[in-house]
Parts: sequence; C-alpha cells; structure tokens
Amino acid sequence: MSVVTRFAPSPTGFLHIGGARTALFNWLYARGRGGKFLLRIEDTDRARSTPEATAAILKGLDWLGLDHDGEVVSQFDRAPRHAEVAQALLAKGAAYKCFSTPEEISAFREKAKEHGRSTLFQSPWRDADPSSYPDAPYVIRLKTASDGETVIEDQVQGRVVIRNDQLDDMILLRSDGTPVYMLAVVVDDHDMGVTHVIRGDDHLNNAARQMGIYSAMGWDVPVWAHIPLIHGPDGKKLSKRHGALGVDEYQKMGYPAAGMRNYLARLGWSHGDDEFFTDAQAQDWFDLSGIGKSPARFDFKKLENLCGQHIAAAEDAALLREIEAYLDVTEENPLTDAQRDGLARGMYCLKERAKTFPELLEKARFILTDTPVVPDEKAQKALDPVSRGILGALTPHLQNASWSREELEAATAAFADAQGTKFGKLAGPLRAALAGRAVTPSVFDMMLVLGKEETIRRIEHAVTSETG
Repeated sequence: MSVVTRFAPSPTGFLHIGGARTALFNWLYARGRGGKFLLRIEDTDRARSTPEATAAILKGLDWLGLDHDGEVVSQFDRAPRHAEVAQALLAKGAAYKCFSTPEEISAFREKAKEHGRSTLFQSPWRDADPSSYPDAPYVIRLKTASDGETVIEDQVQGRVVIRNDQLDDMILLRSDGTPVYMLAVVVDDHDMGVTHVIRGDDHLNNAARQMGIYSAMGWDVPVWAHIPLIHGPDGKKLSKRHGALGVDEYQKMGYPAAGMRNYLARLGWSHGDDEFFTDAQAQDWFDLSGIGKSPARFDFKKLENLCGQHIAAAEDAALLREIEAYLDVTEENPLTDAQRDGLARGMYCLKERAKTFPELLEKARFILTDTPVVPDEKAQKALDPVSRGILGALTPHLQNASWSREELEAATAAFADAQGTKFGKLAGPLRAALAGRAVTPSVFDMMLVLGKEETIRRIEHAVTSETG
C-alpha cells in the first residue's frame, strides 16, 4: 500500500505550534515511506476563514520546510461532492430526512434531562414513512447503529471501544443543503486516497462517528493515529501564557527551521535516546509506534539547545540564506554586499554556541558595524589611555605580520612578552577596538575575518579617538 497522509488546518488564524507538529508527523511518515503528503484547507467555516490565515499557514509550512504534493485542496470548493455523498447515503437507506425543529430537539433534551435519560437526540423521523413527510425544511442525518460497538484500532491510543448507543444520528446536510464538517472530512480523505489519518487526539471521538460514513459507503477505513496535544511546562494545555503559539513567532525569534523540525519531532515521539538528528534520519526513523500516549511538554531550553546544535552543524551558505530571511520577516535592514561577504567569511567562528540568529548576529557585530567603530559603555572602559598606548605600540608588529592565525598569535605573544604582560591584557582593548564590544569571538578570528587593512584601521582609530 502506498502511504498517503494529509494535513488539514482550518484557516481561522496563524499556524499553531501544535498544528505544525501534526503537519511534521504526517510529512515525516509519508516522506520516510516514499508516499505522498497532501495539504487540504478546511475552509467550510466561511465566517471565520480568511485568505490571510490561509496565506499564514502556507508561509509557516514553507518556513518549516514541509513541502506538500499536488495542489492545495479547498474543502469549501468540494461542497457539491459532499452533498452528493449525503444523497447517496439517503438513497441506500443509510441516512434519513429529519424534519424536527430546533425547538423540538431542545424540548426533547430538557425532558430527557428531567427523567435522567440520555440527552442524545432520537429523531422520530428515523423510520418514518416518506408519505408522512411534511412540506418543511429538513436535515439529512446518518443512521447510526443503535446497538453493538464501534472499535477504533488506533496506532497511538491502542484499541478504543465506543458503545454505539453513545453516538447520535449526526447531521450530514443542514437544512440549507450545506454539508457539515464531519461529512466533508470523510469524503475528502476518501477521494484524496488518504491511507493514514494522523491528527490530534481531540479528534478521537470524531473517528467513531466518521467510521459510520465509511461503513455505510463501503469505503476502506484509514489507519488512525491520534496524537496527544502539547502542554506547557506546567502541564496545562499550551496557551499564550506559556509564550509563542504561532510558528511565525518562532521564526521572528530567530530559531532555525531545522532545529524547530528536530525539536517538534521529539515533542511526543522518540527514537531511543537520540535527541539531535537530521531530516534524513528523522524520515528514516519516524514511526507511529514511537509516539507516546501522554501529552508532551514544551521546553524552551531544550528547543534552544537543539537549535544551537543545528546552527553549528549547518552549511554556511544555507545559514546565511536563513539569516537573510530572518532579517526580512523581522523588518530589519537587509545585509549590504560587504556585510554578506563578511558573514560568509566569518560564519565558521560565529555559528559555534549561538542558539538563535539574534545571538549569532550579536557575535557578528564586528562585521556588521560601521567604521569607525563606536564602542559601547563596557568596551570604552577597556580603552583607557594606558590601553590605547599599548595598542599604538602593537600596531607596527601587526603591520609587519603575515596575516595567518599562527603568525598573528606569535606576533601578539612576543609583543606581550616584551611588555612584561600577558595576552589577556591585550584582548580587552583589542575587542573594544575591533568590535566596540566587550564580548566577541576570538580576537584572532576577528582579525582574520576583517583582514589586515581593516584591522589596522580600526585599531588606529581606537588609539587616536578622543572617546577612547
């Protein structure tokens, strides 16, 4: 069987972090098996669905790198097909017309409550003779089995048994002829050839009701996998009080997409003790049996740790492209050609131990800053008259050095020796002169990235500047 999975978000807002994980699980499962990953926008709620939300979802999936196969399917556009299936169920006696009014249904439930009975609505029209039908609005309801059990063989939750007398005759078509979501989902999944439905466990009860449609139509039931929701560190359902909810917020905070994929994959799924892994490994390893039944807890420290590892492991060119995309979404100034070239040269010393792009760009301040460098308050303290005098004396030694790490280290060590001091005493003033910061990458890395001419220019400015 060729695997076909799908992600089917409602376009009523941003791409939630929980939805992103659901999309990732479906993507991993399909990609790891040479199958298809489809995308369907469930836009039947016309009052709340917006084109902006659809665009935000597509943008979020694109940033995460979750590519889908084929065209994006609009559920709303398929309404005629959904209605066609409801009519087919009606024709084969698996559904019926119900003329009960909202007031009658409400009265039924009130009476049932008074007598301590189930409030599940039992329509008097279920077995009515068509000759008794009034000329009035009606809905079409599914004839749910009134006895026996519905069994869901779920790949995550295990065997779930629901008594059929706990299920009502759900509405398929409203009185205005529009299909309900529960019908639309089943018809779309069947028509799209979906073999595996991987979604949040808040849909588990829906599966039991949806199986009635599959059964009545004689369609194959997909493999079910209902995954637990994501909770905050306090064990409560993830909400705004825990921090960012939308995928777009994580991009704006400067987390790399690869780190985000890695972390979301580990959020509720595991492969032995592996924490850090590549996309190829995740696709190879991912299986529904590795998903836990308990809700996963979101942990920003673990996210940052993994993101740091992915930044360090990334190819420099790819990292530079993602940094430029980060600057774009945060509406920061784009890189100049000189800054881009400098970052490309310096990436080797910038990406180590940076957990986010803001951290990396802070380390790259010596590349991104304009010349002459304006030191911040801490750096200015390292440029007192004595330190500037030492930098002035060091300059000829650097001018005569060939520009390699070994030569620069040897030249500064020899100079420090001659001054009767240690290199550590030179490091602070050099950091201040080259970057205008007290915390920077290695002094020698900065010299190599900046080049001889720019290094000397910055040191000479620091020596002669009155603000030093």
